[in-house]
Amino acid sequence: MARAKFALPSSVTLLSIACGFGSIVISVDNAAIGDPAAYRMAAILLVLAGIFDALDGFVARATNTASEFGMQLDSIADVMNFGCAPGLLMYCWGYAQLGQGHPTLLRMGGLACFVFVACGALRLARFNVNVGRTDPRYFVGIPITAGAACIASVVVAWPNPLVNWNQGYLLMALMVAVGALMVSTVRFPSSKQPRSRALYLLVAVNLALLAWLQSKFFVLFFVFYISATLLINIGWRGGWRGLPPPERYED
Repeated sequence: MARAKFALPSSVTLLSIACGFGSIVISVDNAAIGDPAAYRMAAILLVLAGIFDALDGFVARATNTASEFGMQLDSIADVMNFGCAPGLLMYCWGYAQLGQGHPTLLRMGGLACFVFVACGALRLARFNVNVGRTDPRYFVGIPITAGAACIASVVVAWPNPLVNWNQGYLLMALMVAVGALMVSTVRFPSSKQPRSRALYLLVAVNLALLAWLQSKFFVLFFVFYISATLLINIGWRGGWRGLPPPERYED
């Protein structure tokens, strides 16, 4: 029973990996077909991977089975689930068909997707070496899970593959922009912020918007999340202290 208990968090992580791998398989199999429902399913699997990624840490803390092995497995899973899988999804969804007659666009799209994957890997490496050195109330750069969810939300909202060059260039800009946010030093609020009435009100508003907008909600959520975070960081530089700025920790 003791050994089984220690294997439980890793089993949840493996479920996350299964979702990420399933998303990759669906993206590749659907590249030549372009079925919108299949692309939406691939994006939803990335959301499920994120849920399992959050659950493995919760299970480890609840059962007091956190370990170095589990941390390493979780980090490896994050590279595949939230770096490679969304990068490949966006490449197949955005450029597999659109780029058939335009090899330059196809290569540029592939490069933009690689930038996203590379920035995600760099973001994870920086996070691993900075554990305990930064204010836990804030992430340094957007987390890779949030970056992947931001990318996947576009496919959930508009699952039909891209059909013109302008859309292809916009997707390149999105991939590079989200990648840049991951490796930036912009501070993104984490779930460890103090609970307040305003927070609960914000959750209630988001649930109401989800019921109203459905698949379009997630795109709106990330537009607001990123825009608000950038404004908060700009406000800190200008002296605003409505939200306490992150503390600096010395090694």
